[in-house]
Formats: sequence, C-alpha cells, structure tokens
Amino acid sequence: MLYPDLFRSFERVRWSLEDDIPWDRFDRSLLSNEQAQTIKMNAITEWAALPATEMFLRDNRDDSDFSAFMSIWFYEEQKHALVLMEYLRRFRPELLPTDDELHAVRFEFDPAPALETLMLHFCGEVRLNHWYRRAAEWHTEPVIRAIYEIIARDEARHGGAYLQYMRRAIAQAGDAARAAFARIGVLMASARRTAQALHPTNLHVNQALFPHDTVQSRMPEPGWLERWLDQQIRFDEEWERRVADRILHNLSLLLGRNFGSVQELNRYRKELSASIT
Repeated sequence: MLYPDLFRSFERVRWSLEDDIPWDRFDRSLLSNEQAQTIKMNAITEWAALPATEMFLRDNRDDSDFSAFMSIWFYEEQKHALVLMEYLRRFRPELLPTDDELHAVRFEFDPAPALETLMLHFCGEVRLNHWYRRAAEWHTEPVIRAIYEIIARDEARHGGAYLQYMRRAIAQAGDAARAAFARIGVLMASARRTAQALHPTNLHVNQALFPHDTVQSRMPEPGWLERWLDQQIRFDEEWERRVADRILHNLSLLLGRNFGSVQELNRYRKELSASIT
C-alpha cells in the first residue's frame, strides 16, 4: 500500500495558510486589474478538483489504496482554491468567486478507464507545475508570486505520487498499463500540435452536456485560459517543450526505454499494441 508513506511524506512538507504565506509583504501598487482577474479564474479552476475527486472515487472503487490517497490530493487541491480566494478576500474582495460560479464547475464526468485517467492526471500535474512557475514569473505582486511558487511545488509532488501509482499499475497489469500510459502520453506530450491547452480541465468529459462539458467551458469567462497562456503568462513553445520533455523523461524511466521525442513514444505505442493484439 502506497498511501501510508505518501501521507507521511506529504505531511512533512505541508504549508500553512496562515504562517507560510507572506501576507504582510502585499504591495497594492504591483497588482493590476488584469492580474487579479486571472487569480479569480485560477481559483475556480482549482475548485474543479471536487468533481475530479468524485470521478476518481467512482472509477476506482476496487482500489482502496488509491482512493485513500485522494483524501490528500483533494485536500491540497481545494487548499489551492482556498489560498487564491483568501488572497482575493484580503486584497480584492469584489473579485471573490461566488458560490454559483464555484458550483458551476461541479458536474458529473462520464466513466473512463482508470489507467488512462491516471496518466492523464499525471500529465496534468506536470503541466500545472510549469504553468504556475510561469505565472509566478509573470506576476509582479510579491505575495501572489509566492503563492504560485508554493502551489507549483505541490503540483510537482502530486505528479510524483501519481507516478508511484503508475509504477504499481505496471507491476499489476503489465502491458495493459504500459499501453494506456503510452497512448495518453502521446496525446499529452503533443500540445504544440493542438489548438487547445491539453489539461484535464480543458477536455470534454460528459457527452450529454457537450459542448459545455469541460471545466473551462463552465467558467465565468470560458476563453480566459487561452488568453492567460498566450497573451499573459506567455506559455510559449519553449515552455511547451519543457512539459513534453518532462513527460517523455518520466515515461522513459517508467517504461524502461528512452523516448527522445513524441514520435519515438508513438512507435513504442504501436509496437506494444501489435504485441497485445
């Protein structure tokens, strides 16, 4: 069981909302209206850990270990929403998300294969870590910069925990797990070839609600994410390459084969699919 050790390791580095955020360093002159609006959107996006957790618990009913880990992941992701909302409450209270805005991103996700979903969220954590690091660089106000640096580190730790469950899945399911991870890895490391941001909150998850079945489509400003990435934090091709490189590096270690490009991973995926069938 992985949960006990993960619990202990996460407890050792857990930060305090009151003691570890440098609230007294706030400089109002360094926070623009544009920047404050993006903090609101990030807070609502982080709130979407709620329906994601409901999905994980539903689709992993046969896995009590992973379901127990969700207690940690859910707590920390909701804490991200909370610290961003606390920032707004203290310094820009008129921008606090309303209860209705938060509840709008809680909707049911269609059932999905557990292994593919695990890999998807591993990649999502890698991507969020990079997004938030870039956001910390873009922001000019010192408190929110510190907050983004803190939650970026959390997302990296979450990715590491998912990776442990992926190793366990390979030990248990073998090539079926390898094939699932390679298939999603090809998709999630190919962001430079797609028009939309490849993150779980930006993917369609409920056919009956289409096209309003992504978290981002249910935001107060559905187009904010692309604007944030392209025009504000400027998550450019170099940053996308860093995300792809981290995904490929971790898959290389996980699958015991060096993947220097998405094309090499895709060839591996095809070889694996042929051997399974």
